[in-house]
Amino acid sequence: MVDWKSKIKQISECKWMIPQEGNMRVPGIIYISSSMLEKAFEDNVMLQVSNVACLPGIINYSLAMPDVHWGYGAPIGGVAAFRKQDGVIAPGFVGYDINCGVRLIRSNLSFSDINEKLDTIVNCLYANIPSGVGSTGKIILKGKQLDEVLQQGAMYAVKQGYGWQSDIVNTEENGCMKNADASNVSDKAKERGSDQLGTLGSGNHFLEIQKVVEIYDKNIADAFGLFQSQITIMIHTGSRGLGYQVCDDYLMKFGKVSSKYGIKLPDRQLACAPIDSPEGQQYFSAMCAAANFAWANRQIITHWIRECFEKTFSIPAEKLGLFVVYDVAHNIAKYERHQFEEKEENVYVHRKGATRAFPEGHPDICESYRHIGQPVIIPGTMGTASYVLVGTRRALEETWGSTCHGAGRMMSRTQAIKKSKGRKIESELAQKGIIARAKSRDGLAEEIPEAYKDVDEIVAVVEKAGLSKKVAKMIPLAVIKG
Repeated sequence: MVDWKSKIKQISECKWMIPQEGNMRVPGIIYISSSMLEKAFEDNVMLQVSNVACLPGIINYSLAMPDVHWGYGAPIGGVAAFRKQDGVIAPGFVGYDINCGVRLIRSNLSFSDINEKLDTIVNCLYANIPSGVGSTGKIILKGKQLDEVLQQGAMYAVKQGYGWQSDIVNTEENGCMKNADASNVSDKAKERGSDQLGTLGSGNHFLEIQKVVEIYDKNIADAFGLFQSQITIMIHTGSRGLGYQVCDDYLMKFGKVSSKYGIKLPDRQLACAPIDSPEGQQYFSAMCAAANFAWANRQIITHWIRECFEKTFSIPAEKLGLFVVYDVAHNIAKYERHQFEEKEENVYVHRKGATRAFPEGHPDICESYRHIGQPVIIPGTMGTASYVLVGTRRALEETWGSTCHGAGRMMSRTQAIKKSKGRKIESELAQKGIIARAKSRDGLAEEIPEAYKDVDEIVAVVEKAGLSKKVAKMIPLAVIKG
């Protein structure tokens, strides 16, 4: 076992370096507080950060955000960029839940408007939006329809009447990765996704009704349409079984491909292919298609949320102000233009459990926010706060425009279920004023708040490090878990 405590070097209050040695092609950088560092040592995430640093074509650093924890091959909370000409693309460094992401919906409603109707809305949402392991939706896609979803993403849903054009504008990539190729998605993956559009799924996925309790920057909050005591709705889900299968298919394929191209792997879970190889481009196009499925999924859930609010208040969704603030991906590889080594060129950025955080003026931000910076949405747990932040110039300079993605797990799901044995989690949340709905007791038990790191501290770290800036804080009023 490597003694990481003796190797890691502190650069600043919240920034630590793993020096380059052995087969590492670049150093590692971890953004984390001193108090959270011990847990990172326990999880041995430094090993995964250093393993990523061994991959061909990596540029500058192997990075990790403060919510970092052990993942498949690469750490969850990991970020790295690779040169197009000699870099690799690794399914394990994107993750199984391709484009797991978060969408935030604002409203014109204040807490006083909704308080007495909260139960009614939650019951409607729980009935209207399928959740849980293997949950199937009200939409069944066949052949050409599914291919259209994979090619068009959120726009497919809007064309079918599930949402508004403004939803597309306020979604990362406008809800569609243009390099998608449905023909590179296996029949098995398509079969798994055929009845899962418009579903939350299980695990840490959720739908939450929240109240804004703090505004840190009024000018930016105003631009995002956020105000004190406002009701917001947050969706956290991804590409469901389809994305999982895409990852599984290409991990199996890349296990053989890596050796074909002479790539020496520090961990077989980091099976990869050269970006410019036929196999690398096939995976990238399939990953893009799965990402599009996820954006369509969150889009359709948005439509059903609006239906429940309209039904409850007998007021059109537009008048209720149910507009998308923003939608960001957490598990994805992107082909982006960046400045490095005194030049500017396109690179492939892997973000696994990390959020894009571009600053004001960046051309990839929608026009309505370009003069401010990209909204960054950081969910907490079902018993703790969530945050809206904004991207910064330093993030672009240091982390390829990336920041944290959430609280990050402290316990495995098995440990969480064991710790919550004999407890009534739904009642505990009710005592905090939070309505909770889940398909099973274990669904709540594995997501107990103490299973996660302190989201307040995570956000404090990225702000101190200059990777993003706080705009608003929300607390949960009701949560639906998968």
